[in-house]
Parts: sequence; C-alpha cells; structure tokens
Amino acid sequence: MQERNISEHNFEQCLKCAICTTVCPVMANNPAYKGPKQSGPDGERYRLKNGLFFDDALKYCLNCKRCEVACPSGVKIGDMIAAAKVEYGSHGPGLRELILANTDFMGPLATTFAPIVNTSLSLPPVKAVMDAVIGVSKHRTLPKYASQTFESWFKKNAAASQAAFPRQISYFHGCYANYNYPQLGKDFVALMNALGYGVNLLDGEKCCGVAKIANAMFDSARKDAAHNIEVFRKAVQAGREVVTVSTSCTLTLIEEYPHLLGVDNADVVDHISLVEKFVWKALNSSDVKLVWKKDYKAKAAYHCPCHQERLGWGVFTTELLKMIPGLELTVLDSNCCGMAGTYGFKKENYEVSQAIGKPLFDQIAAVAPDFVACECETCKWQIEMSTSVPVKNPVSILVEALDLEATAAANK
Repeated sequence: MQERNISEHNFEQCLKCAICTTVCPVMANNPAYKGPKQSGPDGERYRLKNGLFFDDALKYCLNCKRCEVACPSGVKIGDMIAAAKVEYGSHGPGLRELILANTDFMGPLATTFAPIVNTSLSLPPVKAVMDAVIGVSKHRTLPKYASQTFESWFKKNAAASQAAFPRQISYFHGCYANYNYPQLGKDFVALMNALGYGVNLLDGEKCCGVAKIANAMFDSARKDAAHNIEVFRKAVQAGREVVTVSTSCTLTLIEEYPHLLGVDNADVVDHISLVEKFVWKALNSSDVKLVWKKDYKAKAAYHCPCHQERLGWGVFTTELLKMIPGLELTVLDSNCCGMAGTYGFKKENYEVSQAIGKPLFDQIAAVAPDFVACECETCKWQIEMSTSVPVKNPVSILVEALDLEATAAANK
C-alpha cells in the first residue's frame, strides 16, 4: 500500500538499541503498550508476514515522534505504527473520531452557532452525556469556537492593505487560528506587516490532516493534502514562502504528506516554514529590524512541543524570545504534555494523558511563570486545563513586546 512504502524499506535500519523505549511517554505510563521498538520495527517484521500479528495495543501510541527524535538510525517508527493501524486495525473511525477530526466540517458549523455551542459543551450534563455516549472524557472541555473566523476578519479588515508591502508571504493559518482563536491570526498579520511583509491567504486551504491521520481517516487526509500541495505550488510559483503558526500542522505538511499519505511535496517543502524560523532567518539575512517596548516585563516558561522537537526548530523560538528585553525566560525540560491532538480528549486515554503530562505540569508550577510560551495549540489546551497558567503562542508574545509602529517604520 502507498502509505506503507517508507515503513517497508526502513525498519531494517533498526539497531535494536532500544533507546526509543527510554523516551516513550506512553510506555512509561501504560503497561498495555509494548513500546516503540516492539510496536514499530519488531512488529513490522511479523506484520509483513501475516497481518494476524497486528497488536491492537498500537492504538495507545500518541504519535509524539519522540522515538524518532531519539533513534540514531532515523527509523520512521511513528509512521510505521500509524500505517500499521490503518492497514491492519479492525476499528474504523466512529462518530467520536468523525466529530473530533473533521475540522473543516465542524468548524464552519460551530462558528455559526458559537455562543450556543460553547455554552452547551461546557455544561457538566452535556459533558457527562458525551462521556457516556461517544467517549469524549467528561474531564475535558472542548476548545471554544469564535463567532467570526479569521478568514472572514482578514477579508473584511486586512486583505486590501497587503499589496502595499514590498515583500509578500502566504499564510497557512490552520483550523485553530481560523475557527477557535482568530486573535492568533490577527497577531500573525500584525507581526508580518510590522516586519514589512504583506500576508496572502492560500486559495481555499484545507485542514493539514493531522487529526484525520491520527483517527485513521487516511483517504480524506490524502485528498486534503493533495489540494494543499497544489495551492502551495501556486504560492511558491508566485514567489511567496508559505509560513505557518502550528508545529503539528507544519510537521504534517513537511513529513507526513510524503511519508504516510504518499503525497509528493518535494518541490515546495523547502518553502514551508514555521513563523519563528522564518522571522529568525529574516533577522539574520536581511535588513529586518525589531523595536521593543521599553516597559515590557514578564516571566515566561517555554515548552517545546514534541513535534517541534521532531522538526528541530525549537532553537529559533528560544532565540527570538531571548531577544525580548524585560522577558525572564525559563526553558522547560523536554517532556510530552500528553494531549497529542485528539488523543487526550478520548475517555479511555484521559488518565494516561494526565500521567504523561505530570512532569511538565509540576515543573511549570515550580517555575511559577506569568505564562507558558508554546507553538502548539493542543499543548496549550492541555496545560491550561491541567494548571492555572495561561499559554501564549510566541507570535502573540512578540506582538505584545514589540513597539509595532516603530518596528513598521524601521522596516519601510
């Protein structure tokens, strides 16, 4: 099958060193999961002989990619496990998975009735029913929806002014910034404009597909991926880089499209960049300047998401945050938050999800920051639900700390 080509040619690179097992957050907290080595390359050898060797316990893998970061041989362990779940798993997506993963369907519907949806989903009786009927944990609060999408705001308030900027980029905003938290998209536009970049929306972008991949909806994810790559090509051919704000979206666009979905992105992949990397490179390779507010003061802790670690781009965020005068920054230890997109919302995963995140929660409590800096929205949900500390995307932190007018004047 197309989605398994990488796995079939990659598992023999495993050295059986078992380093991956030492970093797996699920194995350390759920005895039912045998770990990345046994579930990945060891199991693959047997599965290729006979699908009867498939172990349903692979469903406990949260695809954090920490095993792939640790692997000295570059084995695509997470991809291998994800592909095996799709090919051999007997449980297709149910109603819960369809609701949690179909963001392009649920988003427009929920934003239309946002006040009603938000109020209803926060009520304990509704949570209890969802827990009992479809298996969304009653301990979770689903993210709130905005009444106006980011795309709608952009078209009404910002689109007309973007052509005036000398440099242009295309923005892959993702579902979270569009349906749940448009302020992040607004902050992105404010930051890019202050740096002298005009922002263009992509021609009908689709969800990146990370939730569909996690919930075994590969055919739908592949269709969306093919569409996204086509609109990326149009942007790149027009001379625009594609800039993103979410680490999980970015990893999916860059790695999961070719590795899991068989969608070729080779001609555009080098033009896709997380905003922190893009800004850092702009500061170090052009005449882009930053002018900071003189009275900005804050104490922050930076949590590097698992998918950011897999990309290896956390250093760009920390370097940018360290530039901010008045920001006292603590870089937290490398830990998984335990949410992993839709994984932590599922009733059967709740206890393990919280156990995985506990070292992170404890360190945040010990640091006692004003807020946590993090590029991942699902990490944000987990940290805010499990601690009393708010989480801010680095884009929003930069907008708060910069004198935007002075920065814009310096970059004309």
